[in-house]
Amino acid sequence: MKTILSYPVSVIYYLCFGLVLVIFHPIQWICFNVFGYNAHKKSVDYLNFSLLRCLNILGTRITFENNETLQQDVPHIIVANHQSHYDISPIIWNLRKIHPKFISKKELGKGIPSISYNLRHGGSILIDRKNPRQSLPEIKKFAQYLNDTNRAAVIFPEGTRSKTGMPKKFSPNGLKMLFKFCPDAVIVPLTINNSWKIVKNGQFPLSLGIHLKCKVQPTIKVSDYSTEELIEKVEQVIIQDIKNL
Repeated sequence: MKTILSYPVSVIYYLCFGLVLVIFHPIQWICFNVFGYNAHKKSVDYLNFSLLRCLNILGTRITFENNETLQQDVPHIIVANHQSHYDISPIIWNLRKIHPKFISKKELGKGIPSISYNLRHGGSILIDRKNPRQSLPEIKKFAQYLNDTNRAAVIFPEGTRSKTGMPKKFSPNGLKMLFKFCPDAVIVPLTINNSWKIVKNGQFPLSLGIHLKCKVQPTIKVSDYSTEELIEKVEQVIIQDIKNL
């Protein structure tokens, strides 16, 4: 019965999802071009709040556990496992006080209302994952931006989404660059569970009644460990709470 119901409910979800993106695109443009960064950032926050409410149409419950006190006077590096694009909105909304910015693949920088605009103008960077000569210098510049603004980077070191929930081996290159050029940053390890289940049957129909869980693990100072120790520690802290049941 749930499978049958998932077809019409998925249609309703996608209609609402698309409507939110279309409505917030001109809102973002006006906020950015007329009122500046703070107004644009606020519009992005509420864009993602609205996208979370769209997920409720699918019966999705979202639990975001955060017992850490995140200061706004230092840069942060949010490191998370990656299960689907439904990982994004919970991070933006629930960690909005530290201004999350993403390291995203360049293909996302065009063609998607609201989302592409935010990636191009909101402080995130777009990289060519197949071209280290382009991506690594961009990450270096991004690190300097974080130092100058005390904002937060979001990086998914697996590189691609896990389609089964089981984590892939973390790629160290992007992390090494951020750790090297943001030596005063605080790392925010984040474990994400169950978002892969929303799309376990593909993009249509979407699964109903999934409990998406995000947990902020204890923060770690970049300066407290060597780079190699830090990468291993962050990876272990994140994956220890991943469930693939």
